[in-house]
Amino acid sequence: MDFFKRFRKPKTRIKFEIPRSSFPLGSSISGTITVSSKEEFDATEVRAELRCIEKRRRERWVYNQRLRRQVRHVYWDSATLLSEDLKASGPLHIVPGFKKKFPIKVNIPAGGRETLDGLDASVSWFIKGVVAVDDRPDSTGETIELQIIRAAMPAAKEVEMVACEYCRSLMPANSSSCPICGAPRKSL
Repeated sequence: MDFFKRFRKPKTRIKFEIPRSSFPLGSSISGTITVSSKEEFDATEVRAELRCIEKRRRERWVYNQRLRRQVRHVYWDSATLLSEDLKASGPLHIVPGFKKKFPIKVNIPAGGRETLDGLDASVSWFIKGVVAVDDRPDSTGETIELQIIRAAMPAAKEVEMVACEYCRSLMPANSSSCPICGAPRKSL
């Protein structure tokens, strides 16, 4: 292998495809990673990398020698809340003209954080396709930003309504008294 080749990514094109970019917490994403190559090399795996990153605005007071007083220093703390590598394929030998689609299933944790973009904090979700190569930089596709939302509440069951024996207003069938006139409901 050429010495300088060790410092270059393989000449491949990786495309991660998903049906949409907005998903509720706890959902499962079915997608495909398409790999096409113009170079021959051995790949250790094809995978998807899912990341959730939280950034928070912080400030501290620092003494400034020139001004001879405390000045406020604002900075951003960053924390990785989720880092998951999802394997789509094991080791394979890739040749010029290679093109293949790898199906992959990604699960968004139900206990995760929803996407947030505020003045003092942000939570971002990213996913991308990767072809891992030993002794060389990994070849990566375009990073897709996901919009993760809170799961929708299940629809409430419809309650049967009955007429009050006294005032004729409607009340839920499971209530013991009328909410309008307060009369007790006659039992059948």
